[in-house]
Formats: sequence, C-alpha cells, structure tokens
Amino acid sequence: MTAERFRLSSPDVRNGGRIPETAWANGFGCTGGNQPIWLQWKGAPKTARGFAVSMQDLDAPTGSGFWHWMAWDIPADTTSLGRALPAGATSGANDAGLAGYAGPCPPAGDIAHRYRITVYALDTPDLGLPATSTPAVAALTLSSHIIGYGRITATARR
Repeated sequence: MTAERFRLSSPDVRNGGRIPETAWANGFGCTGGNQPIWLQWKGAPKTARGFAVSMQDLDAPTGSGFWHWMAWDIPADTTSLGRALPAGATSGANDAGLAGYAGPCPPAGDIAHRYRITVYALDTPDLGLPATSTPAVAALTLSSHIIGYGRITATARR
C-alpha cells in the first residue's frame, strides 16, 4: 500500500524552524512549558479511519533516536490537535517511560537536534494497543495501517 502525503502545519512551529520553549521539556535540565505542539492537517486520505501522531528526536545518541510523543486511536474526523487529545484517543508512553508528551531537551552544547513530527492517516480506528505500549511497539503496529502522512521537522538546541 502506498501512503499519500498530506499537508501538516502548526501555528507553533514551521517546517525547518525551531521548536518554541513552550514545547520544551520541564525536566532533564530544561525549564520549558512541556506543552504539545499544536498541529493541523488537511488533505488526508478520505478513507482514513483514524490517526496517530509521533515526535521523534532523530539525533538522540541512542542508535534509535528518542520518541518524545506517540498517540493513536485519534478519531477520523479530527483535523487538528491542541494541548489535549480528543476523546477516544490513546496517549502512549514515550522513551522517558512517561505517559504522553515529553518536550525536547537535547544535551547542552550538542548539535541542533532534529525532531520529526508526523501525523499518520490509518486504515483502522483502533490499533488495539494499551497505553503502556512502548513507542517502538506502537510504531511497528501502526506501520501496517498507514495510508497517508503529514510531517514537520523542526530543531532544538541548547
């Protein structure tokens, strides 16, 4: 199955831009607002039965990046995400072992880290995963259901 690309945008950050401090972690040495980035999309496949969202630090020194956010079972009629997920959505664990969004906090003095934020259009309304699922398990599970995606890549550096 080929995934269609659709438009993803944010009033908080533009593709290639810097993530605002309101979205940075409030912990791990950072003092940001830890607020999820507002997202809005259009042009998703009309056959989408649900959505998922992820945010991954591509430059984390782990060998596999660092998942800051993974949510799924977002209803098909959703076209934006604010500070909270809509009813019925599941906010999974992040790589810090916490539920929900964990803002960026790259190591001090390191390179600018790239954060890939993706909204996935899915062919199912329910992935059947518990909220305790790791981001890797969620990504593996949703990978066979992706029919479209929108993506923003932004940076953070301290």
